[in-house]
Amino acid sequence: MFDTTLAAAGERDWDTGAVEEPVRIATVGCGNYARNVSIPAMAEGAYATPAVVVSGDPDTRASLADEFGVTALDYDAYAAGAATDEYDAVYVATPNRLHLPHAETAADHGKHVICEKPLEATVDRADRLVAACDAADVRLMTAYRMQTDPVVRRVREFVADGGIGDLQRAAGDFTFPVLGGSAGPDQWRLDRRLAGGGALYDVGVYPLNTARFVAGDDPTAVSATVRSPDPAFDEVDQHVDFRVEFGGEDGWVGNFSASFSGHPNTSLELLGSDGRVAVRSAFEPGADREVTVETPDGTLTVAGAGADETVAEFDYFAHAVATDAPIEPDGADGLVGVRTLAAVQEASASGGRVEL
Repeated sequence: MFDTTLAAAGERDWDTGAVEEPVRIATVGCGNYARNVSIPAMAEGAYATPAVVVSGDPDTRASLADEFGVTALDYDAYAAGAATDEYDAVYVATPNRLHLPHAETAADHGKHVICEKPLEATVDRADRLVAACDAADVRLMTAYRMQTDPVVRRVREFVADGGIGDLQRAAGDFTFPVLGGSAGPDQWRLDRRLAGGGALYDVGVYPLNTARFVAGDDPTAVSATVRSPDPAFDEVDQHVDFRVEFGGEDGWVGNFSASFSGHPNTSLELLGSDGRVAVRSAFEPGADREVTVETPDGTLTVAGAGADETVAEFDYFAHAVATDAPIEPDGADGLVGVRTLAAVQEASASGGRVEL
């Protein structure tokens, strides 16, 4: 049963403990998520540590320098190579269309890169980002934090071991009321050029990538419907529902949705020939996951399962950099995600099915 697998929920199955010195990370782009989630996670972790912050806002620079004892730079100083002896790697957390130049700068300075997802706003720019890191021989990780979440990793093990039989269907949703917080309609997420897309690019990537990761499969075709009834979302998708085929004729199908308005929700469900796994609070940072497993042996619901996957994400990256270990969510993985998102946009525009 799943309770045996979940008993190792806190286990870091990738951790060899062979990191002698923490990997010093420069955070480029210090918006709300980086300030309140990512940088504190680095500070809490065992293998990564915040060393430099890069922001265009002097108040943000001063606040972070005071709170974390880091060196604070503006973007011009970062591009010019200031303080390169103070960091080993760069975390790119700027709006999507700005990932490429900041990752190229990191690569030019010989620094490893962990880049927020999606890797870029277009497929061409994502290709160029991966190529820049390859050419400079620096490590690149796509920041798919759910791939380091201990509960998600245990679900993957359970599914891989045949816990629900042959996977047949998956369903996932991420609804995030983007106008519900302090950010108004002028935010970058509603600017198609900066974001690449709306709800699809910002939160739809979570159920898509997490289902891919759990199953170990890549998409083969997509179809989609987009709705944006609110004029605030005239440049990007407000709601998107997309169907993703995996593994060809004998594979499985994922039905995913993402919304920029509505009651907040994050969920993932996997349906197999012999069972079902459902996860609530599936993609919220640091949340306690509720996992329900149904098999012929019975039904098990585990509440309060979880650990801080963002701490694990940066420690995973730092461990890989320090030990030259494989990075599973690498640039190639990130490219699959961007190409799939672009195909979903193409399918929604054409009203047809798009093969990958």
